[in-house]
Amino acid sequence: MRKFWIVLSYELKEYFSNKAFMGLTVFLAVLGVIALFFPRFVDLSNFTGVKIVGGQEENKPSNEEKDVYLYLDQAGVVREEVLKEMFPGVFWQKASDEAALLAAVEAQEAEAGFVVTGTTTYRYYVFNRSMTDSNTAMFDQAMQVFYRMDYCMTAGLDYGQITEMYHVPVTADVQILNKDSGRNFWYCYVLVIIVFMLIVYYGQMIAVSVTVEKSNRAIEVLVTSTSSNSLLFGKVIAGAIGGVFQMGVLLGAILMAYQVNREQWGGMLDMFLYIPVEVILAFAFFGLGGYLFYAFLYGAMGALVSKTEDVSKSSSGLMVVIMVVYFFSLVQLSNIDGTVIKVLSFLPISSYSTMFARIAMGTVAPWEIILSFVILVASNLGAGVLGARLYRMGTLRYGNPIKLGTALKDLKKSE
Repeated sequence: MRKFWIVLSYELKEYFSNKAFMGLTVFLAVLGVIALFFPRFVDLSNFTGVKIVGGQEENKPSNEEKDVYLYLDQAGVVREEVLKEMFPGVFWQKASDEAALLAAVEAQEAEAGFVVTGTTTYRYYVFNRSMTDSNTAMFDQAMQVFYRMDYCMTAGLDYGQITEMYHVPVTADVQILNKDSGRNFWYCYVLVIIVFMLIVYYGQMIAVSVTVEKSNRAIEVLVTSTSSNSLLFGKVIAGAIGGVFQMGVLLGAILMAYQVNREQWGGMLDMFLYIPVEVILAFAFFGLGGYLFYAFLYGAMGALVSKTEDVSKSSSGLMVVIMVVYFFSLVQLSNIDGTVIKVLSFLPISSYSTMFARIAMGTVAPWEIILSFVILVASNLGAGVLGARLYRMGTLRYGNPIKLGTALKDLKKSE
C-alpha cells in the first residue's frame, strides 16, 4: 500500500505542478465566469429578453433603437396597429412611394419594406435575407387579419366577437409528478459529452504516459521496485483526481456563476445550467466510475506498445467501443424509458452516461441505481486487476505492438 501512495503522490505532483494544466484550468473557469457575468455589464436584451445592466432594470429601448420597417399601402387595407402588435420591437413607417421604399432598403436605412398591392398580395423588399427571416410568414398572417376585418365590415359582422370565439383562452394546469424530460434533455446531452471527452482525453494521456516510460526504459526500474498493481492504480487514480479537479473547477465555477446571474439571463440557460443536485451527484459517481473503468484499460493498452505513435493503433478497439456507447447514449436520450437505454444503464461500458440520464429524465427504482453502481465498481476492480496484469506483461516486451488477443492468450498460459 505504501508503494501505491508513493506512485499516486508522484503522479499527482506531475499534474498539479504542470503550469499548462493549472493555467488551462484557471483560464477556462475564469472565461466561463466572465461570460456568465456579461448581462450585468453589457446590454444583451435582444438575446436574453431582459435588459438589466449593473443589477438595475433600465427603460425599454426607444423607437430609434428598434428595427425600422417601411410599408406602402396601395390597396388601402393595412392597419398599422395590427402590424405593431404582430411585429414587436419593430418601428413601422409609411413610405411615400415604392421608389423611396426601395431606396431606403438598398441604403440599409430600413431593415425591410412591404408594398401591399391587393387584398391578398404584396411585395417584400430586403437587402440581405437571413436563414432565420420570418418576416413574410408574419406579414402573411397580418394580411389575413386585414382581409378578415374588411370582410366582417362589409358583411356587417362584429370582428371582435368572431376573434374571441376562435381565440378563446385555454388554461392548462400542468402537474409534473416525476420528471420533465423535455426540460432536462439538454443538460443531460451536455453532461454525456463532458464525460465522453473526459474519458478520451485522460485515457489517452495515461496510455501515452505508460508508453513513454516504456520507450525510455524507466519502466524496467519501476516494475522491479514496486508492483504492477501499485503502478497502474496509482497512475489511473491520479489521472482521475486530476480530471475531476479540472472538470470540477470548471463546471463548479460556471454553475455558480449562472446561479448568481440567473435573473439577468432571464432563465434562458436553465436547460443547460440549472441542474438538480441529485443529477450532479449521479453524474459525479457514475462518471468517475466510467472514467476509472476505461482508464485502467487505456493504461494496459499503453503497455502493449513501445512507441507513442502506436498508442492510437493499440487503443483503436477501445475507442470504437467508447464511440458506439457515446452514439447510442445520445440517440436514446429521446427514449429514456426504452429497453435499449435500460440495458445500457447496467453495463459497465455504458452505465457511466446512461444511468445518470435515466435519473434525470426517467423513472428509476433505487435498487436499479444501487445494482448498476455495484456492477460498475466490481467491473472497475476487474478491469484494474486485468489491466495491471497486462501492464506487467507488456512493459518488459519490446518491438512490435502486442495484440490484445495475443496478450490475453499469454496471460492464460502463464496461469
